[in-house]
Amino acid sequence: MVRVLSDDDVAALLDLPDLLDVLAEAFVAQAEGRVERPDRPHFPVGEGIENGPLGTGLTMPAYIHGAPYYATKLASVHEGNADRDLPTVNAQIALTDAVTGQPVAYMAGTRVTNARTGCIGGLAVRALAPDPVDLAVVGAGTQARWQTRAIAAAADVERVRVYSPSDSREACAADLRAELDLPVEAVTSPKAAVEGASVVVTATTSTEPVFPGDALEPDALVVAVGAYTAAMRELDARTIERAVRVVADVPEEAVETGDLRESGLAVADLVALGDVLAGRVERPEGIVVVASVGSAVLDAAAATHLYEAARAADRGTDCPL
Repeated sequence: MVRVLSDDDVAALLDLPDLLDVLAEAFVAQAEGRVERPDRPHFPVGEGIENGPLGTGLTMPAYIHGAPYYATKLASVHEGNADRDLPTVNAQIALTDAVTGQPVAYMAGTRVTNARTGCIGGLAVRALAPDPVDLAVVGAGTQARWQTRAIAAAADVERVRVYSPSDSREACAADLRAELDLPVEAVTSPKAAVEGASVVVTATTSTEPVFPGDALEPDALVVAVGAYTAAMRELDARTIERAVRVVADVPEEAVETGDLRESGLAVADLVALGDVLAGRVERPEGIVVVASVGSAVLDAAAATHLYEAARAADRGTDCPL
């Protein structure tokens, strides 16, 4: 029997404070080499349909040593979905018994992906930013909301400013105000968002820098979660020049993204976020950049946590396969 968890099941089981702790342990395991994380192939899909390709497909397997299960996530990124009133990122996660190879669960993975990515910002802020947090969010989509939720779960947030070039910033700010009961303001320029902020989060699909690095406060924490390919870029050269340290969730992949590939930094110049979370690296004075590309290890940890929570709560539907 396979337990199927719908998005409603995942939403009912998901608790960000608990997930932050689960993912912190996963990051430490990844930094210490106690994981299996094969390359994640990504490929264009929709070629030959309309004006394809229409999106990107990704396959993301991972296993954390000693865990009872391993995970394989099937994900997609379709920018055109914004015009269809559908999520840009969609995913499903298969969980498999590590001892027998038998399937144990299949779950809606979009919310899991969004939450675990949001928790990257939350963990970075918890480890590298002092309370209270004055937060700037560049981007106003789904991930902008999840970053803000996770940071609010991880730290004391006193103010949030949201910028996007479209009117979506107003809707995002209103949603976050209502949900988190925080002062959240939509601003009309990236500079207005970033000036005075102790934490700046970029959550876009941009191919060009999204804020001026000279506008950063001298001890700001920058968390960039949008760029995961060489063609994508959110940070300008000035931001990287001003940074006293660059932290990455997956250094060997982050160094190849548009944010860092022209910076002159090598993998050895980056600090693994897992090492920061393990307490092996202290926060220096000055600007710190956290570059995130995402890791299937987080999906494996989150999916295992949610499956075990589902069993404890008798949530989900058992189906023969």
